[in-house]
Amino acid sequence: MERQEEEEEEEVCRVLEDVMCVDQQTVERLTDGFLSHYLPELCSSKQALQELTQNQVILLDTLEQEVTKFRECNATIDLNALFTEAKVYHSKLLNIRREMIALHDKTSRLKKRALKLQQHKQKEDLEREQRREREQERERRLIAKPAKRSDAEPQ
Repeated sequence: MERQEEEEEEEVCRVLEDVMCVDQQTVERLTDGFLSHYLPELCSSKQALQELTQNQVILLDTLEQEVTKFRECNATIDLNALFTEAKVYHSKLLNIRREMIALHDKTSRLKKRALKLQQHKQKEDLEREQRREREQERERRLIAKPAKRSDAEPQ
């Protein structure tokens, strides 16, 4: 195990020596080569990502428009339900109005009839009272009246 550790340390030292031996020009050439190899693919990937992002924005806008359309449709359905409900209540209102008119007509007729009955009763009461007075008058006339005393009569 110690031997393995020693070998690993030696390898690390060799890598460090290789890194230290590389000059600046070599680093620049390697960087340029690396960039020239991968840069076109990165640029095309960047462009593809931009297109994807634009397409996602367009898709999100389209989805938002569709959601708005669905909300409007739901609002229209709700509006249709309100109109249907309004028709039902309007017909109920018309029925109540007809019933009120009929009740008003009935009460008007009943009031007229009650007035006629009241007038008829008053007329009957008046006739009964007049009849009673005539009867009393007739009875008064029929009652024998005491003869008036005259001065010539003996006492």
